[in-house]
Amino acid sequence: MNSASPQPSPERQPDPRLFEHPEPVAPPADQSLAPTSGRPRTQRAERKQIRFQPFCLDELVAPDHEVRAVWAYVERLDLSRLYSQIRAVEGNVGRSPIDPQILLALWLYATLQGVGSARALARLCEDHVVYRWICGDVSVNHHTLSDFRVAHPELLDDMLTESVATLVNEGLVSLERTSQDGMRVQASAGSGSFRRQGTLEKRLAEAREQVERLKRELEEDPGKMSRRQKAAQKRAAREREARLQRALEEREKLAKRREARKKGDGAEARASMTDPEAGRMKMANGGVCSAYNVQFATANEGLVITGVAVTNVGSDAGEMAPMAQQHVERYGAAPQESLADGGFATIDDIEATERDYGTIVYTPVKEEEKKRAKGIDPFAPCPKDSDIVARWRQRMGTTEAQKIYKQRAATAELSNAHTRNRGLRQFIVRGLEKVRTVVLWHAVVQNFKRALTLRADLATGTQ
Repeated sequence: MNSASPQPSPERQPDPRLFEHPEPVAPPADQSLAPTSGRPRTQRAERKQIRFQPFCLDELVAPDHEVRAVWAYVERLDLSRLYSQIRAVEGNVGRSPIDPQILLALWLYATLQGVGSARALARLCEDHVVYRWICGDVSVNHHTLSDFRVAHPELLDDMLTESVATLVNEGLVSLERTSQDGMRVQASAGSGSFRRQGTLEKRLAEAREQVERLKRELEEDPGKMSRRQKAAQKRAAREREARLQRALEEREKLAKRREARKKGDGAEARASMTDPEAGRMKMANGGVCSAYNVQFATANEGLVITGVAVTNVGSDAGEMAPMAQQHVERYGAAPQESLADGGFATIDDIEATERDYGTIVYTPVKEEEKKRAKGIDPFAPCPKDSDIVARWRQRMGTTEAQKIYKQRAATAELSNAHTRNRGLRQFIVRGLEKVRTVVLWHAVVQNFKRALTLRADLATGTQ
């Protein structure tokens, strides 16, 4: 049997695609550092690999993360007034609403992080693990967040009062001396939206005509638009009519104030068609725009915000006595001493603050340098001064009073700076009430942070 001798197999040629080399690179001068030949090897992203990764949301947030302190604070609050408004109850039909604790914690933490937009917060609730931890798999949308933010000013007022009262009882804060300051925050209205009386009346007539036209169209052809479209158009028309009516009312108030200062100046008064309650103010950058004047009173010992006020007047004059009254309503007593800058220094306000509330005022005497240049003692009582005003002038000439007044900048302006850093630079809500509610969120958050710091300092003995 003849067996065929094996034939040598042809030599396999390597696939050139498998062993391609990059362009040659010049070797380093030190040959000991020369890399091995071949393509560089790296760890590349793999996003399609299926993995079993068991974890819960709570494990993704560190035990000492600040958000846990926020949630613990919310859990201690009495939110019975919010729960009493919920109509969905056990044993009855209806969709369960979002727990108010979740919405409250979301806005507290968002304000703490400088997030002021409901849409931005809604996105964070989908993408950011900390906000997802607060939600705990509860779905939220920007409409719900936006509505909740401005819906409960009374609750925020109580939270501000309770935060201060608690720290006072713990001996961490004193209300004997406070500092007051105002800052102008841009409103959600352009400068071009301010109009005189004639233009406002014309726009109001047009808005009313539009409302009537919509009513006629709906009566003539009910099937022309969907129910949602009808409701949206009617709501928009009514809101525009209400804004213009409000603008006329605010313009009338402004006209009276300007007329009192200068006869004939009231005719030039204007109001915004977008945010009627916003005022035109000169800002820190020298420009003029629509804004609100935000007032904070801050405790010199503890640096917590003790009082909040918002006006649409650019001047701080006349705001000391109302702030003292607010302290009486919140804490049962006005501060013993109040520090404020020269913008607050009006004779009537100084006199009313001490006469009605017993608060000693420390605020600079106006035109001190000009009086010195003329050889006039700026701290000498004037012939028409009351006893209170005379004592104020003499007091501000003493070294002790000047030393006390220096504490104002480090106290009041610190609160302004913190709230600015957390996004209080422009309001995206409109109207005095909503603006004040947003300011209250910032005040509550400022006091929350201060409480953490003060208690930590007490625990470590650094206070």
